[in-house]
Amino acid sequence: MTTQKRLKNIPVLHDEVKKKRTVVLTPTAWENIKKEAKRKGISASEVIEQWARETLG
Repeated sequence: MTTQKRLKNIPVLHDEVKKKRTVVLTPTAWENIKKEAKRKGISASEVIEQWARETLG
C-alpha cells in the first residue's frame, strides 16, 4: 500500500471525503474493530468503511 499525505477535504482511499460520524458500540465490538485495524494496518474508521462498502454496498 502506498502512503499518501492526507490533505483536508481531499479524498485518498475513496472517491469522496469522509465526514465525522458518531457510532455507539459495546466495548467488545470496539476492541474487535481495533484488533482488525491493527492486523490490517489501517484505522478503525477504515475497518468500518471497508465493512460497510463490502457487506452493504
